[in-house]
Amino acid sequence: MSEITSNEPIIERNPASLPSCSDDLIKKIEYFTVEPRWVFVRVESTGGHVGWGEGTLEGHSEPVEGALASLARLFIGWPTDNIADIWEHAYRSRFYRGGEVVMSAISGLDIALWDLKGKRLGVPVWSLLGGLVREKVKVYCWIGGERPGDILAEAQHRKDNGFRAVKMNATEDMHWLDSPLALDGAVERLKSAQSVGLDVGMDFHGRVHRPMAKQLVALLAPLRPLFLEEPLLASHVSELASLAKMSSAPIALGERLYTRNDFRPYFEQGAVDVIQPDVAHAGGISETMRIARMGETYDVAFCPHCPNGPISLFASIAMDAALPNFGIQEMSWAIHYNKGADLGTYLKNPEVLEVKDGFIKVPMTPGLGIEINEEMVRANAKDAKHWSNLVWRGEDGGLREVSALVSRYVCSQRLIDPLF
Repeated sequence: MSEITSNEPIIERNPASLPSCSDDLIKKIEYFTVEPRWVFVRVESTGGHVGWGEGTLEGHSEPVEGALASLARLFIGWPTDNIADIWEHAYRSRFYRGGEVVMSAISGLDIALWDLKGKRLGVPVWSLLGGLVREKVKVYCWIGGERPGDILAEAQHRKDNGFRAVKMNATEDMHWLDSPLALDGAVERLKSAQSVGLDVGMDFHGRVHRPMAKQLVALLAPLRPLFLEEPLLASHVSELASLAKMSSAPIALGERLYTRNDFRPYFEQGAVDVIQPDVAHAGGISETMRIARMGETYDVAFCPHCPNGPISLFASIAMDAALPNFGIQEMSWAIHYNKGADLGTYLKNPEVLEVKDGFIKVPMTPGLGIEINEEMVRANAKDAKHWSNLVWRGEDGGLREVSALVSRYVCSQRLIDPLF
């Protein structure tokens, strides 16, 4: 837990900021790393208003904290209303800009400011974004773990809990060129989850390379998955465009893209059908809304990535409620990495998480529509450990593509202690 505040008893408007119609100024900015791997941001104003944001970047909480400390010092005394000016200053006032660490820090601050503004005005954030185009949001959750096995029981359990769609890992880790037999399990798992009446997204996590991805897409696409996510690493734009042309199933990606400029080549080359920016990575509500609007001009669906905490989820839902091209929302309810805390742990109103017939109701209360249990956040932040992602080595000792979901090392099918 850390905070940036003013030493002055009376805070005046920072001369670097622009004027505002409100005299409500940023008084204090705090950030907290809490279990299981989330980074929360709290902004308090001179008018006594509080907004909460989230800048979770899986496996990189420490550098995000450093970026938040740097950003926070700039904005004490700035009008809380001037969200756009604060965003532009946070992004453009440094010679080196962008990247997942800085953008995640900007995300946490930006979301908190939107939440604060909604609460100060007594309106939901979606109202500030243009108003509702829907009153409930379709959602999906995860089944299976990093190395998915028998998922039939999990699929049925999710359906019994109100979900109509799920996502799971398409494969275990793979070598650049692996045995075609390694692909067979993906087909069976997809069929198994579909057999209980669920739509199923398949996430490759960029862990499959082109020689194997071509085969896997060809096998899975005819089975009509909801989407095929990150069949290759996002750095391979033209290769993803080729896969999109050969696949009858929608190609989804975006969790490792952070600005409109990052998404632009995918739109222009027809490399994506479903964009999945993460509001905790992609500059918060401000930039994610711009990415979504840009996608709409290319007839691309907006389906936010969100295996993170409740603040990210309801920041996403605020956008989902206001965007015509929204498709479906990821949520981390009971995801396999949620050890020590789950989506409702830090909420005073966990009832907002109720899923019925595949949907969550859009909150009608001010701000993001959630009430954070501040005492629990502060208590947990005192002992929270920094999370690191899983790393795999194959049977030959070679490094495999990493996962963003589990904090251990795997070597030759075995879990071992972290090497560094």
